Amino acid sequence: MATPVNVPMVGKIVSVNVKAGDQVKENDQVATLEAMKMEMPVVAPVSGVVKEINVKPGDEVTSDTVLMIIG
Repeated sequence: MATPVNVPMVGKIVSVNVKAGDQVKENDQVATLEAMKMEMPVVAPVSGVVKEINVKPGDEVTSDTVLMIIG
């Protein structure tokens, strides 16, 4: 089952800490978001393998942007 990883608010992607094919555990930090002049971690909602990554550092994102898919 594929699970999307979304950001909690509008901001800019500072870093993506994983690549497609990486194994992640629930609550692992997978990216960093800059919003309101603060950096905040984006964590994996489930354990699994990163299937695809849809953003890169510098991308502007909204709260409905799917950063990546974990399957």
